[in-house]
Amino acid sequence: MTWRQVFLLSGFSALVLMSMLREGTTQAAGEEASEDAKQKIFMQESDASNFLKRRGKRSPKSQDEVNAEGRQELRADELRREYHEEQRNEFENFVEEQNDDCNAPEENHLVPPGCT
Repeated sequence: MTWRQVFLLSGFSALVLMSMLREGTTQAAGEEASEDAKQKIFMQESDASNFLKRRGKRSPKSQDEVNAEGRQELRADELRREYHEEQRNEFENFVEEQNDDCNAPEENHLVPPGCT
């Protein structure tokens, strides 16, 4: 055999071996994935009964649920109010610094940019 034939034969055998290994790993991964999917789809019987006991789609919310939603809305409003207050304070400080720069006496009597 020539070197060319030896090289081609070894390359072909490596290719066949790699394809066989890849098929084996995909089958094993497929079986694991199907087990994970079954665990995600199906739940324990006790969990399922608790889920169904909670509340139907059209039934009114319990007072605890209403209270919890109200607390969440109040907290969101408070955070929003704090954010806007902080933004307003930062802008007021910026404007105050700009005005201080414009009103401050300069040694060389040059007017800073933005002041008229």
